[in-house]
Amino acid sequence: MPTRPPDVARIGARAYRVPTPRPEADGTLLWPDTTIVVVQVEADPVRGLGWTYADAAVVPLIEGVLAEAIAGRPLLDVPACWAAMQHATRNLGRPGLVSCALSAVDIALWDASARWLELPVSRLLGRAHRAVDVYGSGGFTTLTSEESTRQLAHWVHELDIPRVKIKIAESWGNRVERDLERIAHAREIIGEDAALYVDANGGYSIGQAGRLLESLRDADVTWFEEPVSSDDLAGLASLRAPGGPDIAAGEYGYDLPYFARLLPAVDCLQVDVTRCGGYTEWRRVAALAAAANRDVSAHCAPNLSAHAAVTTPNFRHIEWFADHDRIESLFFDGCLDPTGGTVTPSMSVPGHGLSLRSDVAADYAV
Repeated sequence: MPTRPPDVARIGARAYRVPTPRPEADGTLLWPDTTIVVVQVEADPVRGLGWTYADAAVVPLIEGVLAEAIAGRPLLDVPACWAAMQHATRNLGRPGLVSCALSAVDIALWDASARWLELPVSRLLGRAHRAVDVYGSGGFTTLTSEESTRQLAHWVHELDIPRVKIKIAESWGNRVERDLERIAHAREIIGEDAALYVDANGGYSIGQAGRLLESLRDADVTWFEEPVSSDDLAGLASLRAPGGPDIAAGEYGYDLPYFARLLPAVDCLQVDVTRCGGYTEWRRVAALAAAANRDVSAHCAPNLSAHAAVTTPNFRHIEWFADHDRIESLFFDGCLDPTGGTVTPSMSVPGHGLSLRSDVAADYAV
């Protein structure tokens, strides 16, 4: 190994669009495909890999403004690189696509640094857990009853994952009876011992969500995600109750001040490592939550989230999202196996242990 850590030499990015098996929907959005933007940071003799689920518009931002901000900087000074990128994008607006781009580069920087040091990312960041819990997530409103049965049974009875989540608030909360039917169906399929979560994606009004609480308790639903818009802090706070279910939100958090505002309104704070600002900002968000005696839960991007999760003392679980699991298993070697309901990132493989299958990914390039 060279005695002097290398400098950042080059940052490249490419977008890939992957069709869904069939159009998928939650309570407020329908999508026919998912776009992943993959970033590679080169610092001779190592290369780091990161990604975000965002529009292809972030590619020129990554290869332009962000690359210029960190080129020539010491690879191991990841927080300094992060700060340089944040400063360079001041006039572009941090929330949204800028933060997604920043997240992907930050993840790639940590991966490259860990590879140069021949350490796992989780060891470089500081491990707090050996393994962390996961929950199966999908349950799209477009699934037929038979498709939903297969998906739920696969998670709980084949993979032995004792936690699952389905989408509700179909058609912006205009099909409440079907929502309740789907909840009852899910409970029937998974049995009484598995945990059942629901996600409204902000589709209900405060009144609708409040009237559903008793039905959710009757079905032993313990997690109610985005019952109303995550921007409606007063609405979220009003739905918290000693009898549960836990109110959760945070997947649209793009900077630290957002999480600080949201924190008092939820029981568990969700963080997306590919949106919030990467591993660097994740650590600050988790500390903010710990100061308020809150857990954090990882939103999506499961194979990247796992490495942040095991470094977080106040961590609850990872959303093992069907779309992202499918894409990551297709695109990357080294993906984790959620069988049994927990994952344990390797302590012997440098970086986050993932490598891009360039030949496979090329078929989906934008």
